[in-house]
Amino acid sequence: SPVPEDAPVGTVVALLNVEDADSGENGQVSCELSGEAPLSIVASSGGSYKVVTSGALDREQASEHRVTVVARDRGSPALWSRAALVLEVSDVNDN
Repeated sequence: SPVPEDAPVGTVVALLNVEDADSGENGQVSCELSGEAPLSIVASSGGSYKVVTSGALDREQASEHRVTVVARDRGSPALWSRAALVLEVSDVNDN
């Protein structure tokens, strides 16, 4: 669902759950965001992550933000997976 452009920094816009059935380091996963957007990813507990706003949103400049979430394990070689995330920004009366 769209996030209003006046949402404060730190607003949670997505919750992610990442699982790897491997054991040891092969089962330890980290996530990162790639792409240009005022968003960041924060590790939570038990393989959960929060995508939060890290800056101001301005619908007049961008009505949506597209980023890629990359999950990577600590195996050798590291295996990874990615998923697209689209954040729609809703308009708030600026007057």
